[in-house]
Amino acid sequence: MSELAYLNPGKREQTKLANRLAILDAARAVFSEMGYETATVRDIVRRTGLSVGAFYNYFRSKEEVFEALADDGARRFRPILHAQYVAATDFESYLRGAIRAYFEFIAAEQADRRGEAPMHEPQPHFRNTPEMLAVFEEVRTAFADVMERGLAPRVDLDYLATACIAIAREVGDTMLERQPVDTEAATEFCVRLVLGGLPALPRASP
Repeated sequence: MSELAYLNPGKREQTKLANRLAILDAARAVFSEMGYETATVRDIVRRTGLSVGAFYNYFRSKEEVFEALADDGARRFRPILHAQYVAATDFESYLRGAIRAYFEFIAAEQADRRGEAPMHEPQPHFRNTPEMLAVFEEVRTAFADVMERGLAPRVDLDYLATACIAIAREVGDTMLERQPVDTEAATEFCVRLVLGGLPALPRASP
């Protein structure tokens, strides 16, 4: 071990973290400007000042980088989602609060990238990252709780959580393509769509 490493044992980890964040920041900009399908690893690397070899010390592909970005977004959104569950008084208030919070979150994310060209192609959606699975469980648990308390019809929990997340995600993508971004209109559309269809769903066994 070098004298420098001995005196500052955290330096290497700090450098690794900084390089990883640089790659993620570069990838976020490249995907937004060029589109996911068009972007390459070399496009990402050019924004970082790192070598291609250094990139592969952290990620195996652009797909893995995109998954990391999705995981990071889910990690930051999950406490916001949980706060909606704590504040909710019934199924509708949770549904409305959760969807509005999600739309405001992604709108703020887009605003943070102001100046970059918006991506106009469908983005891939990864559902199996740890934080995204945690978001699904957060939604499923909230729905289970309101059903258990008799505040919502008993329907298939997995289908309902999956459907609500999918609706919010797809409507959110379209919402971001419109100017100005109207989170309230998008929220109202989703809530009315879910609540309007809920009575027609088959009831699940207790």
